[in-house]
Amino acid sequence: MFFLAFTSLQLAQAQQGTEWISYEPAEGPGNGKHIVLVSGDEEYRSEEALPLLAEILAKHHGFKTTVLFAIDPETGHVDPEHQTNIPGLEHLQSADLMVIFTRFRELPDEQMKYIHEYLQAGKPVVGMRTATHAFMYKRNPDSPYAHYDFRSTERGWEDGFGRQILGETWIDHHGVHAEEGTRGIIDGIKERENHAILRGVQDIWGETDVYGTRELHGDPEVLVWGLSTEGMTPESPINWKKSAMPVAWIKEYTSDQGNTGRVFTTTMGASIELVSEDLRRLIVNGCYWALHMDHQIPEESNVEIIGDYDPTMFGFGDHKKGLTPSDFK
Repeated sequence: MFFLAFTSLQLAQAQQGTEWISYEPAEGPGNGKHIVLVSGDEEYRSEEALPLLAEILAKHHGFKTTVLFAIDPETGHVDPEHQTNIPGLEHLQSADLMVIFTRFRELPDEQMKYIHEYLQAGKPVVGMRTATHAFMYKRNPDSPYAHYDFRSTERGWEDGFGRQILGETWIDHHGVHAEEGTRGIIDGIKERENHAILRGVQDIWGETDVYGTRELHGDPEVLVWGLSTEGMTPESPINWKKSAMPVAWIKEYTSDQGNTGRVFTTTMGASIELVSEDLRRLIVNGCYWALHMDHQIPEESNVEIIGDYDPTMFGFGDHKKGLTPSDFK
C-alpha cells in the first residue's frame, strides 16, 4: 500500500508541469477553494490567458487554481489545434468552480465524463469567449456527450453546452473580425444596483470583435454591452452604425438531475485583451459571484499582473509552439 501511494505521488508530481499547472493559494478570501481553468482554443490564446487569471486568483485572492491545456500526446507540447485531448479533467472532481475557454473540442468519453459529472452536480461555471461553442462532435456523433455540440438538436439540449449552460451558442461576428474591437458599456441599471460583479469596473476595451447573439437563453441578466469600434486601439471611435450586443451576462442553469448552478459568461477574454485591468477585474469578480461570494467582492479587486505578461496577438496558427504547460507558469 505504501508503494502504491508513493508511485501515485510520483505520477502526480511528474504530470504537474508537463500536463497541467497549479498555483497554491496565498492568504485571501478564497480560503483554498479550488478553481479549475480549462483552456483549448485555436485562436484567442486561452493557453496564455488562463494561467494569468489562475495566478491572480491564487496569489491575490487565496484560491487554489489548476490550469489544463490541449496537449499533443505524441510530443507533450501545448497544441491548441489538437482538439481531442485535455489531460487532467479529473481535477473537476475536487473543483468548486470551472472556468472554461475552449473551442470546438471533441474530447474522448473518458475525459468528457468529468465535465458532464461536474455539470450534473450543478456546480458553477465561468465561460469565456469561444466557450459559447466549446464542443463540436463530428468524429464520434454517437458519443453519449454529443449533445454538448454547439449545433445540437437533441431536445432539451438545443445548441448544446453554449446555449443550455452559458446562455448562447456561436452565431456570428457582429463586428468585423480582426478589424474592429469591442468597447464595453456597463449596463446602467445594474451599475445603479451596485451589482457586485461590476464593482471597480468602468473602462473595458478589447481587440476582439463583438460576437453576435440572439435572445439569450435561461433568463439572463446582461451586465456589459459591447459596441464595435472602428479600429483596434482603445482610442478607436465607436461604429455607431452597429447595434449593441451583450458581451457579459449572468444566469443559472439546471442540470438533468435537477441541480442548479450559477453562470457568468463573457464573449471577451482573449489573452491580449487581459491587458485591460477592468476586464480582468470583471472576470475575477465573476468568479466570486459564481461561487456565491458576492459579499466578499471589494470595491476594487486586486487584479495586478504578477511579473511580466507578453500576450500573443490572436490568430489561427499563431500559438507559441514547442512549449509544455510549465512554460506558461
